[in-house]
Amino acid sequence: MYNILSVILGGLIAIMLSFNSILSQHMGTYTSSVIIHSVGLITIFIILIIKRYKINFRRGIPLLLYSGGAIGITTVIFNNISMGAIGATLTVSLGLLGQVVSSLIIDHYGLLEMKRVEFNKKKYLGLGIMILGIVIMTFY
Repeated sequence: MYNILSVILGGLIAIMLSFNSILSQHMGTYTSSVIIHSVGLITIFIILIIKRYKINFRRGIPLLLYSGGAIGITTVIFNNISMGAIGATLTVSLGLLGQVVSSLIIDHYGLLEMKRVEFNKKKYLGLGIMILGIVIMTFY
C-alpha cells in the first residue's frame, strides 16, 4: 500500500513541478513561490476545517524542526529555476539523486533521530545505476 502511495506521490511531484515552473515563467520565480505556498496554506486550512482538526502547539520542540517550511520554499524556487533551464526529466532525476544520496547518509549514520540502516552493496549498485542513467540522459 505504502509503495503504491509513494509511486503516486512521485507522479504528483512531477506534475506539481511542471505547474510550478510554468507559473514561474508567467509570474516570476518569487511571486509564483508566494502564490504556490499561499494556495497550499489555503488548501490545508480547508482540510483542517473539514476534518475539524485543531492545531496543538507543543513546547520543547527544537526550533530546527520548524525549518521544513524554509527548505520547502527553497526547493520550489530551485525547481522553478531548473525546470526552465534543463527540463522536467533532468530536474526531477537530479533532485531524486540528491534525495537518495542524502537519505543514504541519514540512514547509514542514523542522523536526525532516524533509525540506523547501514549502507550495503545492493545500495551501491542501485546508486551506480541511477547515476549512470542520469549521465546518459544528460549527455546523450
